Amino acid sequence: MAFTLHDLADTIDARGAAGGDASYTRKLLDKGAEHCAKKFGEEAVETVIAAVENDRTNLINESADLLFHLLVLLKARGVTIQEVEAALGQRTSQSGLQEKASRKSE
Repeated sequence: MAFTLHDLADTIDARGAAGGDASYTRKLLDKGAEHCAKKFGEEAVETVIAAVENDRTNLINESADLLFHLLVLLKARGVTIQEVEAALGQRTSQSGLQEKASRKSE
């Protein structure tokens, strides 16, 4: 069975609930959502650099870091992966161009 983003979210939940200094996830959450957002931004930049440099292995690794830090940030703000999936699901009822145009008018 393949490892999924839901598996990662469950791991983040479990490690976030754990105490002590052994968990990097717990340390991130203890520093607050703003710190989690900063770490996510750093990983986003590193992912972009790997893509621009056409470094496939690094792009895969940085993408994994990016997804991890995104899920930690969502947890820090009390947003679940299911809520994000629901938003994505709503967007599939129209083309991406239509959806983007509708957000501009809001």
